[in-house]
Amino acid sequence: MEMTVKLPKRNLLGEQTSPYLLQHKDNPVHWRPWSAEALEEAKRLNRPILLSIGYAACHWCHVMAHESFEDAEVADVMNRLFVNIKVDREERPDIDQIYMTALSATGEQGGWPLTMFLTPDAQPFWGGTYFPKQPRFGRPGFIQVLNAVHTAWREKQPELLRSAEKLTAHVHSQLDSAATAAGDGPSPLAELAGRIGGMVDPLNGGIRGAPKFPNAPFMDVLWLNWLERRTAQHRDAVLSTLRHMLTGGIFDHVGGGLARYSTDAMWLVPHFEKMLYDNAQLVRLCCFAYAETGYDLFHRRVKDTVSWLLREMQLGHGGFASSIDADSEGEEGKFYLWTRAEIEDVLGSKADVFLRVYDLASPAEWDGDPILNRLNNPHLLDPVDEDRLQTLLEKLRLQRERRQRPARDDKVLVDWNGITISSLVLAGRQFQKQEWIDAAYRAFRFIRDSMEEGRLPHSIREGRKLYPAIASDYAAMISAAISLNAALQDNGLIDQAMKWAEMLDRWHADQEGSGYYLTASDSTDVPLRIRGDVDDAVPSATSQIIVALIQLSAASGDHAIYERAIHTAENALRRTKEQPYGQAGIIHAAAIAERPLRLLIYDPDEELVKVANRIADPRRVDIILGEEEQDAERQLGITIDRTASGAWLCIGQACLPPFRDAVTLEAALRSQWRD
Repeated sequence: MEMTVKLPKRNLLGEQTSPYLLQHKDNPVHWRPWSAEALEEAKRLNRPILLSIGYAACHWCHVMAHESFEDAEVADVMNRLFVNIKVDREERPDIDQIYMTALSATGEQGGWPLTMFLTPDAQPFWGGTYFPKQPRFGRPGFIQVLNAVHTAWREKQPELLRSAEKLTAHVHSQLDSAATAAGDGPSPLAELAGRIGGMVDPLNGGIRGAPKFPNAPFMDVLWLNWLERRTAQHRDAVLSTLRHMLTGGIFDHVGGGLARYSTDAMWLVPHFEKMLYDNAQLVRLCCFAYAETGYDLFHRRVKDTVSWLLREMQLGHGGFASSIDADSEGEEGKFYLWTRAEIEDVLGSKADVFLRVYDLASPAEWDGDPILNRLNNPHLLDPVDEDRLQTLLEKLRLQRERRQRPARDDKVLVDWNGITISSLVLAGRQFQKQEWIDAAYRAFRFIRDSMEEGRLPHSIREGRKLYPAIASDYAAMISAAISLNAALQDNGLIDQAMKWAEMLDRWHADQEGSGYYLTASDSTDVPLRIRGDVDDAVPSATSQIIVALIQLSAASGDHAIYERAIHTAENALRRTKEQPYGQAGIIHAAAIAERPLRLLIYDPDEELVKVANRIADPRRVDIILGEEEQDAERQLGITIDRTASGAWLCIGQACLPPFRDAVTLEAALRSQWRD
């Protein structure tokens, strides 16, 4: 007979490893982490579940915690009426995506903190985001909400259960839908790029309006359509977006790194938390932009951002932390802000020179100290003067180090680290920074060594690991291995990537062989096993899988992997018909799968390698052969003549004649072979 585990009537977050959950371990709320035991408790008590989802760097999560979750009166109501479950969305993106989709289906605007009310069977029936303790901002007070939900549960339970079943069915149709629509024909990249391009702010870049997010999946679509179809307006939309972000207040000019979003339409007023994924993707996009334009702003901001990553985000073991909080000393952005008097105190007589380029802005909607930016002086000075400004910025950074720092969420998320590794390698190759590649390899090695029985974890912190991995963990690390192989020429990296592909197939492939699930088949606490098709601030798990398999096929020469990628892309494209904007990553990945590029180089003098390194291209996998390697025939099906340097380029399934010198190779790589 199965024993029922009765959870104690107290807060149970103290044994968790997530910094976000640990922030709530002393709340008087009887929090439970998401678990089979917590779900069973709700069924046993026949109580609805109050599910609260957030993350460590979330400003409004902190506000709601201070107002409500630390309050004894609120906690008493929560503890009497609900089973209270707290989730770190970064540790459990599968749970977050299910209930965020449910909230959106009710017509509510999504965001964090996510506050959802569930039946004892974990089916959602109502929710919202931030609720103040007292009625404010047109929102009801949280105690009012709690009592109203309890009354509805007591008096209208059959009606709520029917509503929950319908809402759950809708979520299922959105996140685990079958591919029924016709999907044959070319990728819809051009159509989606045209629609996104029409949404771009012509003055400030980014999507029109406020708030403004970097939205890397949209930028990827625009950039790829430029590469494939020479659509200059899409190239210019990405370049304009980057220039405004990199000169606006959303960029930390003193310490490097991009904030999560801008609250206004001009990229001026940031929401100050810094996320690992935003900055990894910024580095990648700036590398593409620099390869196209040679504009030094992109080079300098790559250097600034990588310096920040290595200084503040890379941990002692090599992995990268997840985020840095927006708040310090109880105030949003306090660590990052400057008054004129503070700048004059640090820079002395050089302050006027500095402030002729950099502005201190205090817009009407902002009530903190001024925000440093150079939106009014976006064009770079000559290199000598820019270097002098950089010296002054470094003085400000050293002074800023004396302030109380915002908290850092130091859990290592495997998929975010994989994205970061690939970006660091791309930048290291492009700008000839071996130390950046070495830092990427340290992170790779740390994550590789964290495996148990060949499986990756999803999250690592203080020696503890959260298993099992999600599909995006394997995809991102496969891509990281392929990127590192291009820089280090280590076939062991390809072997490791092949093993991860096997784990992806074993634990995440669907029974029909049509694609992959986000969660592993042995994940026992998910109410619904979802596909992972929907983009977040990073491209979806499905899109990352397609790209990773295309890259692995190119690097290994395994055509069966290519066929698997194409089959996955075709099925995923059929599922995008209902919500293409939310699945831009799949459309982007499918276009890469339709016509991938593979460049194989034999070049003892490395002149051809330098060309490939300089011209970053999201479609291309580079394979550098050494003197002793004789496997080119297996990889490309052609014979490599090692009597002279050469570069062999394949576009889709067709290969061009070899390029023998750097000039013709560069001309070819920049020509893009557009149809």
